[in-house]
Amino acid sequence: MSEKTDKTEQQRLSVFKTYKLYVGGKFPRSESGRVYEVTDSKGKWLANAPLSSRKDARDAVVAARKAFGGWSGATAYNRGQILYRVAEMLEGRKDQFVREVADAEGLSKSKAAAVVDAAIDRWVWYAGWTDKIAQVVGGGNPVAGPFFNLSTPEPTGVVTVLAPQESSFLGLVSVIAPVIATGNTVVVIASEKSPLPALSLGEVLATSDLPGGVVNVLSGKTAEIAAPLAAHQDVNAIDLAGADDVLAKELEIAAADNLKRVVRPQAVDYSRTPGIERLTAFLETKTVWHPTGALGASGSPY
Repeated sequence: MSEKTDKTEQQRLSVFKTYKLYVGGKFPRSESGRVYEVTDSKGKWLANAPLSSRKDARDAVVAARKAFGGWSGATAYNRGQILYRVAEMLEGRKDQFVREVADAEGLSKSKAAAVVDAAIDRWVWYAGWTDKIAQVVGGGNPVAGPFFNLSTPEPTGVVTVLAPQESSFLGLVSVIAPVIATGNTVVVIASEKSPLPALSLGEVLATSDLPGGVVNVLSGKTAEIAAPLAAHQDVNAIDLAGADDVLAKELEIAAADNLKRVVRPQAVDYSRTPGIERLTAFLETKTVWHPTGALGASGSPY
């Protein structure tokens, strides 16, 4: 019996994971049917990732726009709860992400664990900002007249994000979380050479409380996917974090057609505590005037 058991174990084939896109809360393959090989830092094959097409990019924008009304209309407190739930789910799947980050970035297990811990903490950090950012960038403005003058931040809309190429998970979280924390929806293009942590993140988002379409994850050739998104008339802003200088210039020109808000690429140490720049980058300020009126028989104003 023992020999038969050993023989059976030796004959068993591993079940390889099939990575898919994450669009509209679902996991489609690329409509083109294309895939490309993903290797580790030593050139060893890891998996086949979907090679997204222009049609996939357009589908992701449709999903993001559909989700925008509900997500932007949710209370800031509720968005914070959902972001915290994502961190909880990541904590439960930490071992998987440690393995994927180690393979993707050529790190030791201990260094990859530190990166994953930092990414989870980053989700928690942004979860805490959802109901505080309005107090920092909004408020009452002093005016010369009997009026209330109030400025409040509102989300920009659908945002395309080119994820950092080298920081496949911590950098990814650092550019996605602030966008959705402030009520925007996002189409993210994963790191071209290391997309697996991003595609796995889609699985976590699908099993959290995040509504489908708030985050959409595409993988493939960054320049090929980014071009139609930069020119897309229903994309309101673009973060060029993962673009080189040549690609960034091309995309910025394309983005000008409908006056997209653009965040240019810059050197960032994602291991450091972020400021609020990426929170405010995709916010618009709405200012409302309202007459104060008068109170009581004395006619005293507010």
